[in-house]
Amino acid sequence: MKKLDKFILSSFVGPFFVTFLIAIFVLMMQYLWVYVDDIIGKGAGLFMLIELISYLTVSLIPMALPIAILISTVMLMGNLAERYELSSMKSAGISLMRVMTPLMGAAGLVALFSFFCSDSLIPVSNLKFKSRLYDIRKQRPTLSIEEGLFNDDFQNFVIRVGKKAADNKTVEEVLIYDHSASNEGRLTQIIADKGKMYTTEAGKYFIMDLFEGTQYFEVKPTYKDTRRSYPFVRTSFKEWSKVFDLGAFEIQRTDEELFKSHHTMLSTSQLAAAVDSIDAEYARRKEDFGNYVNRFFLVIDQPKTPADTVPKDTVVRNTPAEIVMERPQQQGLTTFDQIKKTDPANPKSFLESFSVYQQIELMERAKTLARSVLSQAESTSLTLQKTSEKKVKHVFELHSKFSLALACFIFLFIGAPMGAIVRKGGFGYPILISIVFFMIFIILTIMCKKLAESAALPAALAAWMPCIVLFPIGLMLTVKAMNDSKLLNVDRWWPIVAGGVLVKK
Repeated sequence: MKKLDKFILSSFVGPFFVTFLIAIFVLMMQYLWVYVDDIIGKGAGLFMLIELISYLTVSLIPMALPIAILISTVMLMGNLAERYELSSMKSAGISLMRVMTPLMGAAGLVALFSFFCSDSLIPVSNLKFKSRLYDIRKQRPTLSIEEGLFNDDFQNFVIRVGKKAADNKTVEEVLIYDHSASNEGRLTQIIADKGKMYTTEAGKYFIMDLFEGTQYFEVKPTYKDTRRSYPFVRTSFKEWSKVFDLGAFEIQRTDEELFKSHHTMLSTSQLAAAVDSIDAEYARRKEDFGNYVNRFFLVIDQPKTPADTVPKDTVVRNTPAEIVMERPQQQGLTTFDQIKKTDPANPKSFLESFSVYQQIELMERAKTLARSVLSQAESTSLTLQKTSEKKVKHVFELHSKFSLALACFIFLFIGAPMGAIVRKGGFGYPILISIVFFMIFIILTIMCKKLAESAALPAALAAWMPCIVLFPIGLMLTVKAMNDSKLLNVDRWWPIVAGGVLVKK
């Protein structure tokens, strides 16, 4: 490796890791603000929070790598241009593409690492993160009994404490409603002047010891001699204890197998297999619906040979629901044409060949069948729509793994030329420039994903659209930087005043 390559790589590695950590932190805080309401106050310990943050960090790596390359390359080339080192290299006959050669190799390695994370690490981290977050979401809030507030954390019990001592154990004016037997019409109320509340050493049980109180017990009303009575029992006690199980406040781990089929938790091979399965399911549902509908629209051809003649007492089934036309035996009719020819009323339609009662019955049954077909069509349409949306998500996720990796390489050809053109190093201009391009990338990604889910854009094209839009920009910037052109040549497009005459340079 030449000294120039070592110099470029050594100048690139430091800013890359710093900007990568900054990008990870910013993205992680953005996602944590979304989930903070689901985590706080649910009894999640420090290790659980560290576990969640670790899984979330891994899932954000492919998104943080492109912005890290963008910022670090702008900083690197901006510093070289600001200190005239880039000009010295060009004077020595070293082109900009030769300077960027080691950066291309580094960007290629970063792109491969991004794809490895998307294909192998992120499905596992997403599975762990979603399952742990689900466990926390369904968890009850931490037990908290405050003064003057009714607490219903325990099932079938409502507790109110009037006053609490400084030790958080001694309580006064305690009121407890017991609704455990309310379905049987029994209600219980306990009132005590004072008491103590505490948890066991292992933290599995919560105990309330009450002193000098009264228990009111109201049972289900009874009937005697057509008279209704309301029994009521009042019991005074000197000491009363109640043990509550705190198992409901412990976080229970959910089986991770329940989440494995989600599209964000699948590798590329699994996503491809899932897409094939979805296509097969879509085709099967369409075929089943087609077979179901075809039974309602059978075409009855006129018999052409005596062997095809319908017997007199045959029941002609026009639909699978067996819309029945019973041929009048006294007329000896065998075909529809014979019915029209021999009907004394000379009916104008096939339906008029039946009696009024039969016409009404056939119409009602036809309406019922039409409603059934319509209902089945609506249900199938909704199912197929959901299946299509599911396929779009899988296809978009599959192609996003590749497009995010390619974005690392494309951002190199945006950041390096921008640094060479702007000629400003440090964190000021590079971060400002990088934020603009990264915002364009994020907005395009979100917008294209929504368009794909609404069937306005193919899912595969939607996943590649940000790269398709940014690639010409990177190509244009690279050409300008190689030709030492300004980003915007104002003098070329705007006239200037020279001696009172408008002159365009």
